[in-house]
Amino acid sequence: MPRWPALVGRPLLAGSSDPPGLTRLVDPPAFDPPALDPPALDPPALDPPALDPPQPVTTPYCGIVAVTWNPAQYQRFSGERARPFWDLVARVQVERPRRILDLGCGTGDLTAALAAQWPSAEVVGIDSSAEMIRACTPGARLRFERAEIQSRTIDGDVDLVFSNAALHWVPAHRQLLVAWADALPSGATMAWQVPGNFHAPSHQLLQQLAASPQWASRLSGVLRFDDPVGSPADYAALLLAAGWTADAWETTYVHVLPGPDAVLEWVRGTTLGPVRSVLSEPDYADFEQEYAEMLGQAYPGRSFGTIFPFRRVFAVGHKP
Repeated sequence: MPRWPALVGRPLLAGSSDPPGLTRLVDPPAFDPPALDPPALDPPALDPPALDPPQPVTTPYCGIVAVTWNPAQYQRFSGERARPFWDLVARVQVERPRRILDLGCGTGDLTAALAAQWPSAEVVGIDSSAEMIRACTPGARLRFERAEIQSRTIDGDVDLVFSNAALHWVPAHRQLLVAWADALPSGATMAWQVPGNFHAPSHQLLQQLAASPQWASRLSGVLRFDDPVGSPADYAALLLAAGWTADAWETTYVHVLPGPDAVLEWVRGTTLGPVRSVLSEPDYADFEQEYAEMLGQAYPGRSFGTIFPFRRVFAVGHKP
């Protein structure tokens, strides 16, 4: 298990037992991620199917852009990216779910951890990226599907809908959450985490550079960080209005990243994807060099590494 970075943050809790209008601030319970034996895995097919070409998707980062994901680049900071996953799992009070959907499963490593956490459940990982799905390893009670989150039917056969760092790619995810809350059966749980760092220097500098005279004509409309996610209060209100209980909070993780250009390496795995998909290879190299210089000033490297604060927003709801 990786050594977790330092963090600060306090959760906003709203539960059915609270008097109307009461907001309680408490420190989250201490949580050590459990030592899990990975589920038995079926051997991969000897001849995996060829990758389909990247499909155009609409995201808060871009208009219609065919985004190609690089699983290896994304996994460079797997320990830091897994920390909010385990913090979210710790607040899911479900004993024996029959079926779990993991929306935006990525490489499937953390989906396998869900299968180990709830060993009697059937777990299905969903991701729109052919590259990510190909990196997944199915196993006993564990399978993966390539699909868009917004097109996946969620009905009464699901006990837990789980999503770690994916719903911000779906502009209409609030409406989807309302629809899922209505469709899921009594006793079901939804749990999700989304990045809340769109006003951080890493994102603001990227948007500033994309809007500069040199790049504006080619990147107009590609990056939109206006309102991709809600606040903890927004998500709590959404769940409570649907008749669910709500546990919503935010945490700022203070990562200490190793190596040169550490923050650039981080965003190469996620945020830069739409830009890389739009620009030619030489143009992207020029753009990235300018962006790297800006990031170096905003996040200077030190002898111990680069400090990279990262805010994340969480919500867990249960349907009575």
